Amino acid sequence: MDNSEEHETDAHAEKRSGTIQSVSIATRFLSILADAEQELALGELARRAETGRSTAHRYLQSLVKEGLAQQDPGTGLYDLGPTALHIGIGALRRIDAVEIAARHMKSLTHDHAMSGGVAIWTDRGPTLVRWYRSAFFSVNPLALGDILPIDNTACGLVFQAHLPKIRIDAARKQQPTHFRGSAPDKATLDRVRETGWAEMTSHLLSNVTGQAVPIFDAQEEIVCVATTVTDLGQLRAPEDREALLREACRINEATGGVAFARRVQGSAS
Repeated sequence: MDNSEEHETDAHAEKRSGTIQSVSIATRFLSILADAEQELALGELARRAETGRSTAHRYLQSLVKEGLAQQDPGTGLYDLGPTALHIGIGALRRIDAVEIAARHMKSLTHDHAMSGGVAIWTDRGPTLVRWYRSAFFSVNPLALGDILPIDNTACGLVFQAHLPKIRIDAARKQQPTHFRGSAPDKATLDRVRETGWAEMTSHLLSNVTGQAVPIFDAQEEIVCVATTVTDLGQLRAPEDREALLREACRINEATGGVAFARRVQGSAS
């Protein structure tokens, strides 16, 4: 197919879909460059984008002209350009991980028999800054603004698994021994880091299960924790127990913690 035929095909596709097809195709090439572990040759870009080399060349040259891509003059390989970096940084500045997590948790508690919300780390330990009560869940020991035990909650375990020990130790001194619980061993925290998940039962109230998962930013630093409490009698299916982990993957994809989302989704597949 020559260039004129490709232009004609693009025009027909745009007319049929009601969208600007060229923007969609250009975005496809940018996404491929963003996901690549290294610079890519033109032929490889065309293969991954499922286009011809001439189409790939045309789009890549346009992207290079606008600074969205760049080409190494020595090797001819392509990578993201300075304009793409500028756009990405602008998007990162606008991300509010707590608000994103809150929207997802509100939806989760609406659809499942669990109450839940979002906790951030303060000098006194995990603190609930968003909390949603489930209409299906009768026993609810937590409320907005509550400080959670560091060692005796799933939320506390998740923070311990991902924060520097000096910050954990400082907060532990602020909590009474009978409140915070017993410090977890290294194997427990390693397991939380590996699975991206913590769960404890009958830790605050009998037959109540607490679950928690980390939310990361684009630098893979923990920003907050999504957490739930569930009456064991209300767990109707395995999907109820796994619902929080699935939601955490969606939240991390939106906040920039894509490495976490990919790892968890890969281990589940």
